[in-house]
Amino acid sequence: MAYILQERNQPPTLAILTVKDNKRRIFRGNLDNFIDLIRTGNEMGVDAYVVTTSDFSLSSSRMMGYRYDFEKKKWSRELVPAPHVVYNRIPYRKMELKPDVQQVLQTCMRSGQVEIFNPSFFNKLTLFEWLNKSKEGKPFIPETLQLNAVGDLNQLLRRHTVLYLKPAKGKAGKGIMRLERISAKNKQAEYRLSRQENKNMEISTHQSIESLWQAFNKYRGYKEYIAQQGITLTRFKQRAYDLRALIQKSSKGTWLVSGIGARVAGKASITTHVPRGGSIDNPLKLLTQAFGAKEAGRILKRAKSAAVTLAKAIEKSSGSHLGEMSMDLGVDTSGRIWFFEANSKPMKFDEPEIRRKSLERIIGYSLYLTNSGKRR
Repeated sequence: MAYILQERNQPPTLAILTVKDNKRRIFRGNLDNFIDLIRTGNEMGVDAYVVTTSDFSLSSSRMMGYRYDFEKKKWSRELVPAPHVVYNRIPYRKMELKPDVQQVLQTCMRSGQVEIFNPSFFNKLTLFEWLNKSKEGKPFIPETLQLNAVGDLNQLLRRHTVLYLKPAKGKAGKGIMRLERISAKNKQAEYRLSRQENKNMEISTHQSIESLWQAFNKYRGYKEYIAQQGITLTRFKQRAYDLRALIQKSSKGTWLVSGIGARVAGKASITTHVPRGGSIDNPLKLLTQAFGAKEAGRILKRAKSAAVTLAKAIEKSSGSHLGEMSMDLGVDTSGRIWFFEANSKPMKFDEPEIRRKSLERIIGYSLYLTNSGKRR
C-alpha cells in the first residue's frame, strides 16, 4: 500500500504520547503495542517514537523522546524531532486528568503546529447522552439512566426485568453488576444483584428496593454509575456473547471497520470481557449457529454499518478529533443490533488480521493528517 506525501524537509513524525513511570519502567502503557507501532511506522515511512507528557514541548524543533532499537531490543532516550501528529495513549483516566497532563493535551488541541487525535477517554453516561440526541445513533441505544437516587432504579425496573449497572468511567468490565427483578406468586417482588470480583461471582437477594439500593451503594463506593436496560442476547452453548468492533479512520480520513471479533461470556459471568473470564471466538460462526449462514452474513454487515454510523455520531457530538475507537455491540435473539459501549483507547485485538490492519490504519491516518492538516 503506497502513501504519497507532499514535499517536506523531514519525514512525517508521529509521537505516541504517554506518561512517565518512575517506579517500574521508563514510561507507562503497553510497550509491545508501542514497538509494533514504531515498526509499522518504519515500514510505511513514518518516524514514530514515544514521548512522555513531562518531556513534551512545542516551543522548539526537538524534544526528548524514546526510540526502540530492534537489533538490541531495548529503548533509548534521545532527542527526537517535534511531531506532526500526536497519538494519545495515556493508559489511565486518573493520569490523563492530572493538571500537568491536561495542560499538554490542551496545548496540542489549541496549537496550529500539531494534530492530535483521541484527546481523552469516553464517559459512558456522556456517550449515551450524545447518541440519544443523535437521529442516527438513537435506534441502537438501550434505555439508560444515571443512577443518582433509588427512584432512578425503580423507574427502570418498572419497564425492564433485567438491568446492568455500570461505572460511568469503567474499563474492561470492572465494576459491572447485573440486577434482576424476580416476581413470585403471592409474594412481593424480589431483586437479585450479581457482581463479579475478578472471575468469581457474588449474588445477593433483596426483598425491597431500599435494601437493594443500600447494597448497591455499598459496592459502588463513590463511583458514578449508570443503569441500562438488559438485552436478551443471542447465546452459544448457553453463554451470551457480543461483538467487539474496531473502527478507525483510513489513510483518506474516512471511518472504516478494521475488523469485528466476538467475545463469549465465561461460565456464570455477567460480562464478555476476557479479563473477567470471557473468551474470543469467530462472530460469523456464532451468528450462523443462531440464525443460519445467510442471515448471519446480513447481521454482520448491519453490525459494520452500525459501527460506522455510531462512530460518526460520537465524533460529531464530542467536538474532538477522533481517529479510532473500539465498540461493543450486542445482537438480540431477533437479530437487532444494540450499542453497549465505546472506548477511545482500544486495547490490542488478538485476531492477527485485525491487529495488522489496526497498526497500518493508525500510521496511514497519521500520514493523512500530516498531508492535509495544520503544519509546522
